[in-house]
Amino acid sequence: MPDDLNLSNLKPAQARKDRKRIGRGLGSGKGRYSGRGLKGQKSRSGSHKMRPGFEGGQNPLYMRLGKQRGPYSKDAMPMGPHRTSTQPVNVAALEERFDAGAEVTPETLVEKGLVRNTRVDVKLLGQGDLSKELSITVHAASASAREKVEAAGGSLTLLREPKERRPKRKPQGTAPPEPEAEADETAEPDEAEPEAEEAGTEAEEGEEG
Repeated sequence: MPDDLNLSNLKPAQARKDRKRIGRGLGSGKGRYSGRGLKGQKSRSGSHKMRPGFEGGQNPLYMRLGKQRGPYSKDAMPMGPHRTSTQPVNVAALEERFDAGAEVTPETLVEKGLVRNTRVDVKLLGQGDLSKELSITVHAASASAREKVEAAGGSLTLLREPKERRPKRKPQGTAPPEPEAEADETAEPDEAEPEAEEAGTEAEEGEEG
C-alpha cells in the first residue's frame, strides 16, 4: 500500500469480480436459455415461487397417506393445540431457597430463579425432603408432594382444579358368576312341590279305598 493515498492509487483491499450478466447474448456465457434449460415449468418466470410440498399439480404426499387417529385428536397423544405443559418444581428446591413460614407463589418462584416465567403452569413434585412450614400456591401438585407439605405443617393451594380421570373400561364378556347359594334356594321350592303333590294323591287314594 502506498504511503500517500489519493484517488489515483485508491483501490479495494480485495479484487472485485463483476457478476455474470444473464441473458445478454451468447458472448456473455449465459445467453440464449440463461441457465434455465429447455422449456418446462422451471424455465418460466415466477416458477421458483412454489410453496413447500408442491408436486406439480399431482396429488401431494400428505393427501395420499391414510387418514388415521393422529396428533390433533384429543383422545390420542396430546400434540399441537391440545398439548399442555408444566414447569416442574421439587420440594427439595423449596427447602433450599425459601425460609420457614414463607409464601410460595409462581411470582416468588420466578424471583428465586426456580422457573423462567409465569406464563407456563407450575407443578410441585415430591422429590427430596421438606422440613419447613410453607404456604404454597401452585397450579398442580403430585400426591407425594402434597403429603410432604402437609407433614411439614404447611398448606397447599391449587390454582387449577385437577381433572377427573375417566374410569377404565372393563373388558366385555367377563360377567361375574352367580353365587351358588342363590341357585340352591331357588331350586328348593321346585323340589318340595312334587313331594306335596305325591302326598295329596296318596290321601285321595286312601279315601276312595
